[in-house]
Amino acid sequence: MVTKDFTVLVTGGAGYIGSHAVLALLDSGYDVVVLDNLTTGFLRAVPDQAIFIEGDIEDSTLSARLIAEHGIGAIMHFAGSIIVPESVENPLKYYHNNSAKSRTLIETAVTNGVKHFIFSSTATVYGVTGLMQIPEDTPKHPTNPYGMSKLMTEAMLTDVATAYDFNFCALRYFNVAGADPKGRSGQSTQGATHLIKVAVEAVLGKRDGVAIFGTDYDTHDGTGTRDYIHVSDLVAAHVLALEKLVEDPETSHIMNCGYGQGFSVNDVLDAVDRVTNKKIHRVIQGRRAGDPDSLVSDNRLIKQTLPWQPKYADLDVIVAHALAWERKL
Repeated sequence: MVTKDFTVLVTGGAGYIGSHAVLALLDSGYDVVVLDNLTTGFLRAVPDQAIFIEGDIEDSTLSARLIAEHGIGAIMHFAGSIIVPESVENPLKYYHNNSAKSRTLIETAVTNGVKHFIFSSTATVYGVTGLMQIPEDTPKHPTNPYGMSKLMTEAMLTDVATAYDFNFCALRYFNVAGADPKGRSGQSTQGATHLIKVAVEAVLGKRDGVAIFGTDYDTHDGTGTRDYIHVSDLVAAHVLALEKLVEDPETSHIMNCGYGQGFSVNDVLDAVDRVTNKKIHRVIQGRRAGDPDSLVSDNRLIKQTLPWQPKYADLDVIVAHALAWERKL
């Protein structure tokens, strides 16, 4: 049992995944400080039990003060930019927000004695693999600046952990979806590009339909296949990863976080049709730059390393929770 004698700093804790991580940490008995610049996050997403500070991870003076004042012993780092097509159009934004700012935060952590670091990485680091399931040792060939910016941060963490009294866990997310089953948080971003979010918005009349970007992929129905993971299962893995880092401070980890099962765009839209008993208008468009045919995790490593037991590994459940949150919005 890990003693919770330190506070966790959650960067980007007013965002979609970050706010769910805050809930999971609080539910597990941790004290939490949230640092978010509210560029894409929402103050209402931060629970009252957490301390909220508006600011940027690039401000090392602020981060150092928070570490000292609140007894920060670990950082969960979610802050960053996450839209793949935008990263192709504006790569410098992504290398600044995701790589350069992360370097500043890592340096601040090391300089001020924070020993444990959980990093929000992405399956996009793999690029096009041609594999049915992707293990962690697959060669990394990101096809867009978003994936490369995250891979650069993984490399920094690996080198820093070798040189200092510091360990980390980078979790490579597959496609995160759904919302807190208790209705406390969900995806609130305007103009979100995540398929399930877009689909439930369409069901509720917030969009005219759902664009399908490409029908000529090498998949069972020609539409892109992804490994969809419920956000609450994802953040449960973060809490377990933190406890693993504390228990074994000499070891760091890089692990996939997915269910190991792929669903195509049409599979997902069929699930939304099923759950809502409505028919979504589907609009066929051309492929987006940088999108691989399939991204499905080999998740054996995380299951071997952590006592992680997903609770919501059901596409219809993920859709139902996303829909409930969208109705609440």
